[in-house]
Amino acid sequence: MHQNSRPAFTRGFSSAQAPDTPTESRTPTVQHTVPRPPMAMHVKRVTLTSKKNWWMVEMDEEEETQPSHSVNSFSSSEETAVEKPPVYDQYNHGVDEHQQRHHNLHHHGTDYKRSDSPPPSPIYNPPRHPTSIFSFPTPTAYSAPPNPTASLQPFAHGSASELFRCVVKKPDVIQLEINGEMQSNASDVTVQFLAELRVYTTVARHRNICAFLGSLENVGMVLAYIDGRTLYDVIIERPKLTTKQKIDYHNQLLDGLTHLHSYRLSHGDLSLLNIQVTKRTNTIKLLDFGRSVSADSVFKSPDDEPVDPFPYIARKQSASTPKLPTVKYEQIHPGTRPFSAPEILRGECQDPLLADAYSFGLIMVCLDRCESVDIKPWDQRKDKLPADLYDDCELFKERAKEYLRRCDAGRRRLSKFDMIQMEELQP
Repeated sequence: MHQNSRPAFTRGFSSAQAPDTPTESRTPTVQHTVPRPPMAMHVKRVTLTSKKNWWMVEMDEEEETQPSHSVNSFSSSEETAVEKPPVYDQYNHGVDEHQQRHHNLHHHGTDYKRSDSPPPSPIYNPPRHPTSIFSFPTPTAYSAPPNPTASLQPFAHGSASELFRCVVKKPDVIQLEINGEMQSNASDVTVQFLAELRVYTTVARHRNICAFLGSLENVGMVLAYIDGRTLYDVIIERPKLTTKQKIDYHNQLLDGLTHLHSYRLSHGDLSLLNIQVTKRTNTIKLLDFGRSVSADSVFKSPDDEPVDPFPYIARKQSASTPKLPTVKYEQIHPGTRPFSAPEILRGECQDPLLADAYSFGLIMVCLDRCESVDIKPWDQRKDKLPADLYDDCELFKERAKEYLRRCDAGRRRLSKFDMIQMEELQP
């Protein structure tokens, strides 16, 4: 293990000697009346408990017969260490200097015989932790927009202050053992948080997009509190929506999406659950932009190694700061079924704005029918739609058909000019 790296948890016993330490000084001189057999000890399993920042360490069965040893589980999602039995503790066997500094262990400058080393334990090296997005002094572009509460109503008033409701969104990292290997969602969480920050710090404020209030260093992003319901909850409510309500929701959703698209940014995960409707004014609010990508990027296969998004964090450029690559590479991952476009499911999407149009078309079908619909995933990947998909669709049927065409067969793009005027429905 390189000393300048920091794995998610550190465990295991390295028998390698430091190259700058003489062998003689590391060989202990200990008198034993009875030779001790080598002890086979290693970490068998490390799993996550119900408390996300607690690890459970399970040792192998042979070690259960050995006296005077303990297993310590540290309250940290980044590192887990195992305390060694006395024979190894005495010589601080296999603990490198990085581990000692981190865990405040004392280095005695000795090591045990190489032939008595226990089996090596797997070392997990995760990608950079997503909270490092906020670990530096947050750049101005990420801190807060100008006058962030301008469009918000105060929740309460104090003698010298106004109180506002808000939502704090922080990274949620999970690391688990799956089929004997440690798995983590840290890379994906990082990409999603930076994608969402890019939307909120790029797009001008819009009534149909959730308001961004800023970022808290070492915490996460702060968003306006929305007192509302999901669009799914709205459309399944009975009695059914009126024609006027359907058109209003159509126009609001189209207005918010085309505003986003005007910045060459996609939503990437449009669904009935990622659209909120306020209770008081029935205003559409778009949110959850973690799958957003730039239409001007070059898109790699989602099956490739994850693209490191950190070089693109907006910081003040200096003479010593390397220039950003002229071409930005991104990956398009599926959103929520069945609203994710077929070309995304196939891993072939090259036009994320056109993929949003597909999602919009399916949402229009749900809005028109006042119910949720589903498409078999193996059919959707082949651009096949159910024969009864447009049943009971009277208002948006023809438009939805154009949005749900194949991406290479004239699919309709989203445009503000497609907003419906009530007078257009008059006979």
